[in-house]
Order: sequence, then structure tokens, then C-alpha cells
Amino acid sequence: MEIIEYNPEYKDKFIEFNCDWIVENFGSVEKGDEETFGGIEQFIKNGSMIFMAVRAGNLLAGCMAKKDNDNEWEICKLCSNKHIEHKGAGSAVFEACVDYAVKNGAKRIYIISNSKLKAALHIYEKFGFKQIEMGDYHYDRGNIAFELNVQNCLSTP
Repeated sequence: MEIIEYNPEYKDKFIEFNCDWIVENFGSVEKGDEETFGGIEQFIKNGSMIFMAVRAGNLLAGCMAKKDNDNEWEICKLCSNKHIEHKGAGSAVFEACVDYAVKNGAKRIYIISNSKLKAALHIYEKFGFKQIEMGDYHYDRGNIAFELNVQNCLSTP
């Protein structure tokens, strides 16, 4: 397995895996999802990054470090290939996103999620994210949020 920065060759699979997962768990893709997927290249041009776990030409997992501004970053769009064994791929791309955000000046890194996603919540906690309250969870499906104390960070799960 290799962890790579965004490669347009895998863009459609990244979007497909995310949309399938969102629909399977929550019924429909939201406007915010569509805006993110439709603007991937612009987000990357503005400093965001998607990391992808790839093996033998197959996308195993992906995750986005989305730059909100110079100090705040969101880790989002964590997805995986449900048709191929990918043990550890989700954690690997998640870790790459956190490291990237920190190395690019993040003072605050947050995640918006849903409390029913036990496997994802485990990954967040494994990497030192702590649950926080937010006024706006950005998505209808969002009901829980996490934040990382960047001072204690630099990838020590």
C-alpha cells in the first residue's frame, strides 16, 4: 500500500466511495458534499489536500485535509473501498491529512461526524481528537464534532 497526494486518476473513485457511503448510512448526499466534490481541484489549488491509499492501481481509501483559512482546517471525506481488503488504509490517509494540516500552519483541526459511526469515532480518538460542541454542524447528518489540540499533535497515535 502506498499513500499518495491527490491524483486526478482516482478522483471519480474517491467521490464514488464517499457518495456510496453517505447514501448507505444517511440516505442522500447533501449540498455541502456536492460543493466539495465539485470543487476538489480549486480546494487543492487553495492549499487543501486529499491523501489516497493505493495498491496495485486500486484506490483503497481517501481523506481530505480541507483548509478553511490559514489557521483552521477540517478533516473530511474519509472513505474506503468496500470491495477490497484495506486494513489500516483509513488510518493511514487520516494520519497523512492531520500531518499535512499541521505542517501547513493549522492551529485548529476539527471533524464533523455522526455519533453512530463507531469505527470512524475510534480513528478520531486514536489520533488524539477530543469531542467538542459546535453551534453549526454544517450537515444535516452531523451531530458530533471533534477537535485536535495541535500543540500536542504531530502524529503520535
